[in-house]
Amino acid sequence: MSKGPVLIEMEGRASAGPDRAPPVPDLPAPEGQVMQGVMAGLARGPSRLARLFWGLALGLTGAVVSVAAWDFATGLIARVPLLGYAVAAMGLGLLAVTLGIALRELAGFARLGRLDSLHRRAGAALAEADLSGAQVVVKNVKALYSGRGELRWGLDRLAGREAEQFDAEALLALAETELLVPLDILALREVEQAARQVAMITALVPLALADVVGALVSNLRMIRRVAEIYGGRAGFLGSWRVARAVMAHLVATGAVAVGDDLISSVAGGSVLSKLSRRFGEGVVNGALTARVGVATIEVCRPMPFIHARKPSVTGLVRRALSGLFGQG
Repeated sequence: MSKGPVLIEMEGRASAGPDRAPPVPDLPAPEGQVMQGVMAGLARGPSRLARLFWGLALGLTGAVVSVAAWDFATGLIARVPLLGYAVAAMGLGLLAVTLGIALRELAGFARLGRLDSLHRRAGAALAEADLSGAQVVVKNVKALYSGRGELRWGLDRLAGREAEQFDAEALLALAETELLVPLDILALREVEQAARQVAMITALVPLALADVVGALVSNLRMIRRVAEIYGGRAGFLGSWRVARAVMAHLVATGAVAVGDDLISSVAGGSVLSKLSRRFGEGVVNGALTARVGVATIEVCRPMPFIHARKPSVTGLVRRALSGLFGQG
């Protein structure tokens, strides 16, 4: 038996070494799959067959529940009158609350329709240089914000200077400066907060469905808050309507793509996003949320941008994600 080291000759391996090892393949670029799924789900409307199904299902369920509740209440009144009348009163109270919720949803739809109508009329007055049309729009915008205490100063300044404006663009620009610019600042804060929240959820939540639910909830909350800031206080169904309109706007403007210079520059600006695909996904999802927020501002604003600077998605994303995940 040999006492010393054993040298094993390996034929054909003399040239092998660390310097000849194949390079480590780069990680695939983050694609923002969470926000892509959320945006696709919101943009996809139900089919006609699905609407028919849910309409019939809800109608049949409502009829069955109503008849069962009526039979239960009348039978209980016959057996125990006092308890039966108490149950009947609770049923009437539930019905009243349901009607109140339905009326609130209808009012929310009406407010959203009012914002959309103002936006279209303001754009038409601006394109046609229609001073009388612009005056009607400004009058309606003032009525929309007459009860907002934070806009009292702007309303007073607008009332004192609108008679000095002799063309549609100047009048609409004055109303934009005095009433909408302060609201734009509040809306941008909501968008920045939602972008940071979605980025953190995607980066830190390891569960596959939990990050999708978190991103969906954050985006719906942001859409609802932005709509409320501009005067479109909406209920649950109204929020979904705004979300559908926002996603349709994004699809129409081609702003749902991920692999462009904006997303690449944002995702590539973080050191941690280069080291961890999870953090890179968080940065991209935050950037897509900012895009949704800017589209929400454009949809919910009662007037188009005239002299005020339109929000820059790039600047908004950098402010929202500044210092997040090592990005500066």
